[in-house]
Amino acid sequence: MKAATIHELKLELTNTPAEQLADLCIRLAKFKKENKELLTYLLFESFDEQAYIEKYKNRNAAAVSGDQHFQPLFCKKSLRKIIRILNKYVRYTGSAEAEVKLLLFFCSTLVDSGIPVEKKPGY
Repeated sequence: MKAATIHELKLELTNTPAEQLADLCIRLAKFKKENKELLTYLLFESFDEQAYIEKYKNRNAAAVSGDQHFQPLFCKKSLRKIIRILNKYVRYTGSAEAEVKLLLFFCSTLVDSGIPVEKKPGY
């Protein structure tokens, strides 16, 4: 099956009744966790982007400060996981300003944590 274009989907959604739209959103949320997370952001958190950023900063600070075991391989893997999650949250906002704030916060907490990111694993 060939997927419709965004324009075609938008036209069809504008002609769809509200009750049917709600059913479509619920059905879409059942398929992937990311769809459900995006829908949660759009419905409950998108109105206050600053609070959303602060909530993520608190999670991120705890995750980076928890990586005090300084074994290069494990640090590298956990930092990659934190970046992957950060990128997912940034993608939900769709805001370049939020992306910059979160990335700068991540970099500053990484520097403050003392994790030796300059060292290569195994050397």
